[in-house]
Amino acid sequence: MPTVIRNTRLFNRQPDAPTVDITLDDGRIAAITPSTPGTDVTAAEAQGTSGTEATPASGTDVIDAAGYVVMPNLGDVHAHLDSNRLGQTFRPHTAGSSLHSLIMNDRANWRNGERSAYDQAVYAAGLIAASGATRIRTHAQIDSDCRLERFDALMAAKETLAGIVDMEIVAFPQAGLLRDADAPAFIEQGLEAGADLIGGLDPTTYDRDPKTHLDMVFGWAEKYGIGIDIHLHERGTVGVFTLEEIIARTEAAGMQGHVTVSHCFVLGSVDEREQRRLAEMLAANQIAVTTVAPAGTVLPLKLLAEAGVRVGLGEDGQRDYWSPYGDGDVLRRVWQLAFTNGFRADADIEHCFDVASRGGRHILEHVPHAPTGEVTSDAEAGLAVGAPADLLLVKADTVTAAIMDCPDERLVFKSGQLIARNGKLTS
Repeated sequence: MPTVIRNTRLFNRQPDAPTVDITLDDGRIAAITPSTPGTDVTAAEAQGTSGTEATPASGTDVIDAAGYVVMPNLGDVHAHLDSNRLGQTFRPHTAGSSLHSLIMNDRANWRNGERSAYDQAVYAAGLIAASGATRIRTHAQIDSDCRLERFDALMAAKETLAGIVDMEIVAFPQAGLLRDADAPAFIEQGLEAGADLIGGLDPTTYDRDPKTHLDMVFGWAEKYGIGIDIHLHERGTVGVFTLEEIIARTEAAGMQGHVTVSHCFVLGSVDEREQRRLAEMLAANQIAVTTVAPAGTVLPLKLLAEAGVRVGLGEDGQRDYWSPYGDGDVLRRVWQLAFTNGFRADADIEHCFDVASRGGRHILEHVPHAPTGEVTSDAEAGLAVGAPADLLLVKADTVTAAIMDCPDERLVFKSGQLIARNGKLTS
């Protein structure tokens, strides 16, 4: 049935702005009107309310948003749902500092979790969705150790969560394609089984053969008609070389709009002139970039936005065998993105939200148009009549306040249905 959300404040408005009513019907925003007379609330009053449901009238579900700010849903577009330990007993970090040590430590321990890979993936994705992120791109580790076990768990979780989360699964060779010589055969099986994208990992520094590695990745993408999402931790001149190779392959294969470079640390390791040159090359080939807002490697968000590069936000692993950090809350990861960039102005902080919302949507939907950074209209932010009714309402005065406080009081709508309240799925 149709749903009316009363007394909410639109994205990017002042705290004293009048509230509006939003009508949701058939999975989309059907109307946005001034709040019904007599139901408006002040910002102060909103602080004492909790978003309780009103009595339905005339076949319409009515929800009083109590002055909550409304924003488009978020996306976690770089996840590893097959390796997280959210909700499990905390364990000490046991890996060394090198990439190979981290990979092997995960391989040695991932079967010791307290839940199956499937149950853990569903649990973690539920937390992510309840935080306001209903789009997830997750990498599924495939190698000679786990073979398709982790991939199959994520495929099953994707089916279970249909209607709550839009999920893409990347067939990911975490242990390399050449260092783990048996991995390619299992990767091919994952692609045959329906992986949405093919991944890759540091072709030059980890597999030490960028030509063969990229030949395999782009060859599979062409064979199966799927996109690419490749991890690139490489920095400096080596990172520049590998990124230029990825760009050249994208152009030669006509894969503009279907390639993502995850992490892309190289952009944070070169000077501004080189950053701008690489950003222009990425934009010309519609290659997207994702970040998990790590400490110490800051991507030039404003420069990328100016160049027209799509940028999305992810959470990576969560309390896994790689790192003890993470809690599944994507709104808090938006805070981290703003913090690691040293942003203070509202427009810059809202840009970080834009990366996590519109940026993530554009990556998953292969939209070639890049976020502009500073969102200037509700239509741009995905809050307009006719837009999908995928909404996040937060108990806060403004978008910046929502990011700074990250309150638990939230309502999450997916396709017009209320799927989560106050950090918990409704079913």
